[in-house]
Parts: sequence; C-alpha cells; structure tokens
Amino acid sequence: MGQKINPLGFRLGTTQNHRSLWFAQPKKYSEGLQEDQKIRDFIKYYVQKNIRISPNTEGIAHIEIKKRIDLIQVIIFWRFPKLLIKSIPRKIEELQINLKKEFNDVNKKINIAIKKLKKPYRNPSIIAEFIAGQLKNRVSFRKTMKKAIELTEQADTKGIQVQISGRLDGKEIARVEWIREGRVPLQTILAKIDYCSYTIKTIYGILGIKIWIFIDIDKEEE
Repeated sequence: MGQKINPLGFRLGTTQNHRSLWFAQPKKYSEGLQEDQKIRDFIKYYVQKNIRISPNTEGIAHIEIKKRIDLIQVIIFWRFPKLLIKSIPRKIEELQINLKKEFNDVNKKINIAIKKLKKPYRNPSIIAEFIAGQLKNRVSFRKTMKKAIELTEQADTKGIQVQISGRLDGKEIARVEWIREGRVPLQTILAKIDYCSYTIKTIYGILGIKIWIFIDIDKEEE
C-alpha cells in the first residue's frame, strides 16, 4: 500500500502539513492550483538562471505558499540563505518584482521570505540534488548512494531508502537499483516519512531518483 500512493499525501493531517494554504470556491480551485505550480516553477527557474551558487545544486528544499485576499506569501526553505543574502543582496528583490510582473495581479501583494534549513541533509530534495550532481559528474551510482546515506545518518534520521532508475553507469539496458539503511516503514501513517522524486538528464539519458527518509519526530527541528 505504501508504494501505490505518494508518501506525503498519504500522511496529510497526521505527520505532514499542506505546502499550500488557501481557500477557494470549487469552480476556482483548479486556477489556484495551477497558480501555485506556476509560482514554484518560476522561482526554481529564476534561481537556476540567476542565483545558483554551485553548478550542481540550487539548495531549495521546498516552497510553501499562503494566500489571502490581498496577499500571496511565499516561503522558500533554502539550504544556505546567509551566503545567498550576503553575496547577492538584490536578487531576492528582483525575484519578488519579476514574480509580481509575471502574474500581473494588481490587487495582490507578493511577499517572499527565506528560511534556513538547520539540518539540510534530512531533506530528501537536498539529498536528491547531491546525488544528481554526482551522477552528472559520472561518479559511480553505488558510491554516490552510500555517500548520500552517510550524510543522512549524520543528520539524526532513523532510516533512508534511495532508488535510482535508468541507464546506470551508461549500461545499454535500463534497470532499477535501490539501497536502504535503517527503518523506512512506508505502510505506517504515523511514521514521519519525507519523500522526493527527482529527474535528471545525463549524456546516457534520463535518470529517476526517489528518496524516502524516516525522521524522528522527537528530534525534529523546525
């Protein structure tokens, strides 16, 4: 059962919260949903083009969106915001202005806030970006998965499962390889499971990366 549904949606209301908080009439719900996706895509594209600090990672864990009648609040959970703000102070202001122009809604204000991740390697998106960067540099996928597990273990997690699919190491036949360390109870709703699905393009083709991380709720930090 745990493999047939997104682990985040499976646990909404128990150990996971919505990453979009707003209310809309049923007829306008799809418009609001598409707007959220466009905001996230625009921010990631802008960061990739203008603010990327290192060539293989953007450092964005996830983006939360909160909407009111006259305000759209966007919270970006970033791996290294201090370095970003010190080195490129105007980029966030430009992002906020360009985001306002893109959606062209005069009646709404857009406010962008940045929060730092205290333990970035507890976030599956950061781990997936690390693995993607290593695979693009033609590092062995087995060595990369073991290194990702080491980084996650140092962040006080209970378990991690990493799965990579595609033409691994340039082999002609695509296959799926996975590795697990610790406990990852996907069938337990009360278990705090964080999940990420990531796709990268390599010279051999497209590779898919999936990360499951079991987090100890007692040690969880905001």
